[in-house]
Amino acid sequence: MYNPRHNPLPRVAAIHDLSGIGHTSLCIVIPVFSAMGIQACPLPTAVLSSQTGGVDDFCFVDLTGPMRNFLDHWKRLDLKFDAVYSGFLGSPAQAEIVADCIVSCLDQDGLAVVDPVLGDNGKLDPTMTPAMVESLRWLVSKADCITPNFTEAALLLGETMPPAVMQSPDVSGSARLYADLEEVKDWLRRLAQIGPRYSVITSVPLRGRHRDGSAVLAYDSGQDRFWKVECEYIPAFYPGTGDTFTSVLTAGLLRGDSLPLAMDRAVQFVTLGIRATFGHDLPMRDGILLERVLDSLHSPLITSSYELLDNK
Repeated sequence: MYNPRHNPLPRVAAIHDLSGIGHTSLCIVIPVFSAMGIQACPLPTAVLSSQTGGVDDFCFVDLTGPMRNFLDHWKRLDLKFDAVYSGFLGSPAQAEIVADCIVSCLDQDGLAVVDPVLGDNGKLDPTMTPAMVESLRWLVSKADCITPNFTEAALLLGETMPPAVMQSPDVSGSARLYADLEEVKDWLRRLAQIGPRYSVITSVPLRGRHRDGSAVLAYDSGQDRFWKVECEYIPAFYPGTGDTFTSVLTAGLLRGDSLPLAMDRAVQFVTLGIRATFGHDLPMRDGILLERVLDSLHSPLITSSYELLDNK
């Protein structure tokens, strides 16, 4: 029967910070979802004068208190979302607010996505603490899909980072260590044991078939399948690429993509954004030139390169 209250657009509760400078967080999430035909409903976790990578003396406003009030209002409105998607949190206490949003506002068949933003290149981000690691370790147990980078996966699992991963990705000509594929698959299984069906690790340093670089690896515990998408190496590091990847991945899943296809779509878009930016003499702290490549999200994915890995 026709339901006049049904929203013809998929709707996502986007629980991220708002940074004034740098293509990160909500400044990425909202336009990516909009371009892919999905409504993003922001629940800001913090307001910052800029993103925090490579920037000193930034201003940071924690919105933990207002977040509780915003969510209480959403509950009074009886709002329901096709997905709840969290990223950068402003305090450990916000993990409980995200979990409450998942329980109270997610549709019965909705998708809970947690991008456990903690750090990169083997170290914590400036606003992150060991208490935040513990809170996010608990929060990922409430998710259907998690997307840590290699550093964040290690932090969630209490693993030690290989030394080579601690060097900046834009440093070339140095000796470089690579992760063992079987070890990363073990990490993915252990992450799945925490709770999520889909565990996705980005920025995994692997030796590729055609060139050395990085890859995105994922595990679907429902099908007991591992997937890999290799990433083209470009000697640059732009903040916000993780937000971009997870936003495109989430939108792809909501539009009916399989997990590997959604991964492939996200990797291709991030790579296009980096390539469009790299040729310009711009500060890397500003992120990718998102607006230059947004239109490509309207195009069908013509080629794909995902691989199904042995699940042993």
